[in-house]
Amino acid sequence: MCGIIGVVSRDEFPSRFLLERLKRLEYRGYDSYGYYDSTSLKRNLGEIIVAGEGKTRIGIAHTRWATHGGVTSENAHPHMGCDDEVVIAHNGIIENYKDLKVMLEKKGHEFSSETDSEVVAHYFEEKLKEKKDVKRAISDFLKEAHGTFAILMMIKGDDSIYAIKRDSPLVLGMCEDKLILASDIYAFSDITTKAIFFENDEYAVIKKGSYEFYAKDGKRIRKDVTSFTWQQEDSEKRAYKHFMLKEIEEEPLVVARMLLSLEHEQKEAFRRLVSLVKKSRKIIFAACGTSYHASLLGAFYLHTTGIEAQTLIASEFKHYANVDADTLVIAISQSGETMDVIDALKYAQEKKAKVVSLVNVPYSTIQRMSALSLSIMAGQEVAVASTKAFVNQAALLLRLAQEFGYKANLANLAEKIKGLIAQKDEIRRIAKDMSRSKDAYILGRGQTYPVAREIALKVKEITYIHAEGMMGGELKHGTIALIEKGTPVISLIGCKDEDMISNSKEVEARGAKMIIITNNPDYQGKKGKAKIKDVVFIDTDNDGKFGILACVAGQLLAYYAADALGREIDKPRNLAKSVTVK
Repeated sequence: MCGIIGVVSRDEFPSRFLLERLKRLEYRGYDSYGYYDSTSLKRNLGEIIVAGEGKTRIGIAHTRWATHGGVTSENAHPHMGCDDEVVIAHNGIIENYKDLKVMLEKKGHEFSSETDSEVVAHYFEEKLKEKKDVKRAISDFLKEAHGTFAILMMIKGDDSIYAIKRDSPLVLGMCEDKLILASDIYAFSDITTKAIFFENDEYAVIKKGSYEFYAKDGKRIRKDVTSFTWQQEDSEKRAYKHFMLKEIEEEPLVVARMLLSLEHEQKEAFRRLVSLVKKSRKIIFAACGTSYHASLLGAFYLHTTGIEAQTLIASEFKHYANVDADTLVIAISQSGETMDVIDALKYAQEKKAKVVSLVNVPYSTIQRMSALSLSIMAGQEVAVASTKAFVNQAALLLRLAQEFGYKANLANLAEKIKGLIAQKDEIRRIAKDMSRSKDAYILGRGQTYPVAREIALKVKEITYIHAEGMMGGELKHGTIALIEKGTPVISLIGCKDEDMISNSKEVEARGAKMIIITNNPDYQGKKGKAKIKDVVFIDTDNDGKFGILACVAGQLLAYYAADALGREIDKPRNLAKSVTVK
C-alpha cells in the first residue's frame, strides 16, 4: 500500500533511477506515482513509466494508493507547500489532518489537493517561516501529528532528505555511492545487503555520504547496520504472461526449500516454536486475508491433535481475543507490515501474551516485534494475489502439527504440487467455462473449509466474479436459495467424505454447474462412478496435504478464469499487496 523512495548520491545519477527503484515497489499496490529530483516535479496516473533524461544527486519518489481523495494527478505525490520551498512524500494517514489544515488555512495557506498528506508540506513550510530549525520542527510534528507516517522531505537550498517514521515501514539502504530510503528492502536488495531499520518516532537526516538518526526529543541516537539476506526468485516474468502463474509454478521449489530449512537453518527456531506451543494453555492466530485462511487451516491441524487453537481476523482481535500470560499469539503475514496485525500484537503484548510470527519479508516490523519469528521462505511475490505464501504458511503449520501427532506425509508435497500443475490445460478449460458466470460458490468441510474461503478470495480478487467460500453443511441454511441453473459450484471432496458428496448432490439437483476438486477415486477419469465432467483429481492421501493441494487447484482455476476475462491479474483494481493502514 504505497511505496516511497529517497536517494542521496555522492555522484550525479539519472533521474530515472528514482523510478527504477520505485518500480521494484509496484507489488505494494498503487494508482498514481510521481517524483521530485531537486529541479522538477512529475506526477502521473496509472502504471510507472521509467523515463526522463535529467540528472540529479538527490530525489524522492512515491506510489500512491488512494485513501483521502480520488485518483487524480493533483492528489498524487510528492506534494509542495505554497512557496514550493518544501516537498514531501508520505505513506500512511494523518488522522488529525483536518485540524492541522484549519490551523494552516487561518495562517494563509492554500491547498491544491484533497489529501491528508499535503498538510505535511504546509506544516513544515509554516514552521520554517517561524524561524525554527528543521529538527525542532520535526520534534514539534511528532508531538502534534496523530496517525501513521513514513515521510521523506526535501527543502529548497538544502542538500538533505529528512526521513520521519511512525507505524509505517521505512528503511535506509547503504549502497557504495548512494543512500536509499525505501518502504522495504526489496527496493534496493539487488544492489546492497546492508540496511538500517527505523523504529517508531525516529527521524534521520540523510546527506551525501552521511546520515544522522534522532529520537523524538531531538537527541542523536546510534543505529546498527544490519547485513540482510533474502532468498528470492527471479523477479522477471520471463516467458510467463503474468507473475501470478509464475509464482504458482514456483510453489514446488519454495515449499521444499522451506520444509528443508526446518531441518537445517531454522531448526532451532522451529524447536523453540514447538516448545512454546507445548507450554501454552491456548494458541491464537492473528492474520488477515490469505494469511487468515492459512491460519484457519493451521488451527484445524492443531485442534485435531487436541491443542486449543483459535484464529481471529487481526482487525477484530482486541474485540474477541481473551489473552493472558499463558496465551501464545502467532501472527501470520506475508509482508510483515500489515497494520491490523501489528495492532493485534501490540494488544497481545500489553496483556503479557507471548508473541511469535511467521512472515515472508525479512526484517519486517512484525518480525522485529516478535519474541520468535520463522520465515516462510516463499521468496518475492510480485502479484498482488498471494499464492506461494499461502502454500508455505499452511505447510509450515502442518509440519508444526506433525510434532503433536498429526499424520501427514510432507516428503512428497512438492512432487504432488508439480503433478497438479501438470493438469493446467484441463483446469484452463474448466476455468474458461466458469468465467462466463456472475457468481461462484466454493464448498468445503474440515480442512477444506479454509481452502474454500481462500479459493473464493482468489476468484474475487482477480476475476471480479462474486464468490463465496462456505461450509458445505451451511449451504441449506440460506445460501442454496441463490443456486440457479448453471451456477458454478466448486466442491472440495476428500476421500470418503460422504457429507460433502451429499452437499454436492443437493446443489447439483438444483441445476448447479459442478466443479469437483477431489482425491476420491469415484471421480477419477471416465471410469469413475460419479459422472461429473469437470473434475480436478488430486492423487494424494486424505491427510493434511489434500487441503493445500486443493488450494493450488483453486489458484489455477481463478488464474485461468481471470485470464479468459482479460483481467489485470497481477495488479487487480483497488487492491494493495502490503496493507499498511487500518
